[in-house]
Amino acid sequence: MANHASALKRARQDQKKRLQNRTQKSTMRTVIKQVLAAVEAGDKETATAALRQATSLLDRAGRKNQIHARQASRRVSRLNASVKAIA
Repeated sequence: MANHASALKRARQDQKKRLQNRTQKSTMRTVIKQVLAAVEAGDKETATAALRQATSLLDRAGRKNQIHARQASRRVSRLNASVKAIA
């Protein structure tokens, strides 16, 4: 009986966490698109502000294993390079 109850609890916790992860990953992707759009438009000020937010979200996702830590680092690096490339 105890195993059944704990399995149900784990399933509830997994579902809740899955929704949180999905929301955070979606937000992360949106902010990355904002950085890239600002870079495309040549708006360095907006790109820098969006980069700051994207860096925070990517680092957090890497820490929480929503994405691999190296992937988070690589994405931050590439976004930073694209923002710096704006003349």
